[in-house]
Amino acid sequence: MIRVLLVDDHAVMRAGFRMILESAGDITVVGEASTGVEAVAAASDLGPDVICMDVQMPDMDGLEATRRIVGDPSAEAAVVVVTTFDRDDYLFDALAAGASGFLLKNAGPEELISAVRVAAAGDALLAPEVTRRVIARFASAAPAPVPAPTAGETPVAGRDGGVHPRSGPQTVVSPVLAVAPPAVELTEREGEVLQLVAQAMSNAEIAQRLYIGEATVKTHVSNVLQKLGARDRVAAVVYAHRHGLA
Repeated sequence: MIRVLLVDDHAVMRAGFRMILESAGDITVVGEASTGVEAVAAASDLGPDVICMDVQMPDMDGLEATRRIVGDPSAEAAVVVVTTFDRDDYLFDALAAGASGFLLKNAGPEELISAVRVAAAGDALLAPEVTRRVIARFASAAPAPVPAPTAGETPVAGRDGGVHPRSGPQTVVSPVLAVAPPAVELTEREGEVLQLVAQAMSNAEIAQRLYIGEATVKTHVSNVLQKLGARDRVAAVVYAHRHGLA
C-alpha cells in the first residue's frame, strides 16, 4: 500500500482527496494536516511515502514545508504540490524546494491517483505543458552552486543529492539545476530512453515505443539518472534539452 499524507487547510478538500485516493485500492491515507507546521511534524511522525501538499496555508506555506521535509536527510516522502493556482512562481519554487510533482486541484480523480503512484515509484510528475515551461526557464541556466557550511557546521549529504549543513536552515539544490556536465557517456539504448523521457513519455509508453519490458525501461531510466547525477526525471529532461539530446 502507498501511504499518503494529505496537507490542506480546507477539511472538505482533504475529505475529497481521501475518498478519491482510497478508492484506488493500493493507496491509504495515513494522516492529514492543515498547516505547513503540522505537515512537517506529521511527515516525521508518520513516515508517509507521498505527501499531497497545498501551497497557501496558515503558519507556514506548503513551499517552505516542502523545503524542510525534503531537506531532512531522514525523510523518505516524495512531495506532490497540489494547488488551485497555475502560477509560474509556485511551479518553480516547488521544484526548487524539491517537490517531485506539481498538480492543479482541477485535475481529475485518475490524475490525482496517477500522481501519487508516479511519485511513490520515484518518478517526477509534470504534465508536458509544465515540462515545456521548466525547460524554457532553466535549459540555459548554469548549475546551482552548493552552499558552503558556516563555521562550526559539518556538511552532510541530503536525499536530494545536495550537501547541507548539519544544523540550521538547510538549502535544497533545485533538481532542475543540479544536472551533470556534457561529458556523460550513455549507451545507445540509454540515449534513446533519455530522448523519450524528454518527450514526457511514461515508462509504459517508452516500453511500447521501444518494444521492451517496462521493468527494463525502469532500469535504463535509473541508470541514466545515476550517470547524470540527476535527482529525478525533471532534471533529466532539462539535461536532454540543454545538451541537444531532445
